[in-house]
Amino acid sequence: MTTKTVLRWNLRQLMAENGMFHTTDLVEPLHQRGVEISRQMVHRVATKAPQRINLDLLAALCDILSCTPNDLLELAREQVREATAVNDTGPGIGALRPIRARIRRPDQPD
Repeated sequence: MTTKTVLRWNLRQLMAENGMFHTTDLVEPLHQRGVEISRQMVHRVATKAPQRINLDLLAALCDILSCTPNDLLELAREQVREATAVNDTGPGIGALRPIRARIRRPDQPD
């Protein structure tokens, strides 16, 4: 096994600690801080870790939730299993293996 460094996105946990249980609870506070994003985008940011984030949005989230970026983004190490080779014994599905077809003329015996 190897280890991999990842960033954990803790927005949902921080929202719950502040009594916000719906993603739409963030829409109005973000609007008050000048961050205009759709409800769908708020939902996406709250439910999945974003690959990139606008610094204005990050600052607004920290202000709304009274936290720091370190609270939202947590650096962690995870154990990763190395992938085993999938078709290392040849083509097939599980124990099933293809059988080579034999072509013969109908008038000739086996």
